[in-house]
Amino acid sequence: MIKRIIIFTLIVLTLGLLGFFINNYFIEKNAINLTFSLISIYLFNVIASLIIYVAVEVVVNYLPNETGYLYLGLTLVKFGTFILLYQDSIFSETGLTKPEKISILIPILTFLMIEAASVSKLLNDR
Repeated sequence: MIKRIIIFTLIVLTLGLLGFFINNYFIEKNAINLTFSLISIYLFNVIASLIIYVAVEVVVNYLPNETGYLYLGLTLVKFGTFILLYQDSIFSETGLTKPEKISILIPILTFLMIEAASVSKLLNDR
């Protein structure tokens, strides 16, 4: 269990840092001003992914049949928390520009795929 958590943490941190630096490079190269902090978007997704995976890892030992429901519920909580934290940027009167939409969606989808693949592998190994 600890080994899987450490491997997941390393993967998430690596992809988070890599994704941030690539995204930030394109933002700075094209001189785009974002209405939100790009690092906070990536940091939120890294922390939320780690919390979700650790919770699933702990619960799978006690309630293996209900672990998928836990993952689904935690994912919904993650999206709800994200919307609450970034509602000023997401629901602003001016709306989001295309680079802002992409800068929000790429980390969300990347970490969602990492979580889904990891949880799926964990549940299939049981």
